[in-house]
Amino acid sequence: MEKNVYTRKEILTLTGFSEESLSSWEAAKVIKPVGFTEDHVPFYSAESAAAIRHIQKLMESGYDLAQIQKIIKKVGLPQTAQQPEKIKGKPEFLTVGLLAEKARVSPRTVKHWEDKGIIEPDMWSEGGFRLYSEVYIEVCRLIKDLQLFGYTLEEIKTLSDLFRDFLAIQKNPGLHSKKETLRRLEGMLHTSEEIGERMNLLSDGIKHWADLLKKKRKEILTVKNKVSKHFEYDAESGDDNAA
Repeated sequence: MEKNVYTRKEILTLTGFSEESLSSWEAAKVIKPVGFTEDHVPFYSAESAAAIRHIQKLMESGYDLAQIQKIIKKVGLPQTAQQPEKIKGKPEFLTVGLLAEKARVSPRTVKHWEDKGIIEPDMWSEGGFRLYSEVYIEVCRLIKDLQLFGYTLEEIKTLSDLFRDFLAIQKNPGLHSKKETLRRLEGMLHTSEEIGERMNLLSDGIKHWADLLKKKRKEILTVKNKVSKHFEYDAESGDDNAA
């Protein structure tokens, strides 16, 4: 599932190409980013680097951009899929900062969860540029909820592994043998039931404390009113202790 990607700076370093030349090629539509993140950061693939090298060779052989455009349109570039996973419509990937913003946690928290193996980027670059699919927004929110439920990060990692396993099976039911797939799914059902029971206990505890706090609030207001009346009476009677 995970793939290497390159930022614009990295693809230029990898190919020895210039920013000006890449921009002109993109304007001519002979090279395009694999996709963009939701905050408009372009990213490229190994196929993008191969395409740049092929076009460089064509230009060294005397072809101009107009001729290369016709070649690409007619036969494509040899052994290169320029955009194997071109993102159309709504972006599918988030940078660390945007994931943190949408999940309402800090980028440092996302990095900490990644270090613990709880979440994993769908794509990453050699320079540490990481991209996450939008499903991780809900995963991060789930992690926060599980921490409130009293789960440790080690326990959450186990649940996260199960979640990723489920997504893999959902995407490819034939990933494992029938027996192994059913065993894993049965384990997931058991785990979901355990979480449900723990949530019910938490829900009961929250209700108990909500009722208790409501009762105590009334008692506090009663005592507050009594104290106010006591000091008002002392002030009217001229008691020197009233203050």
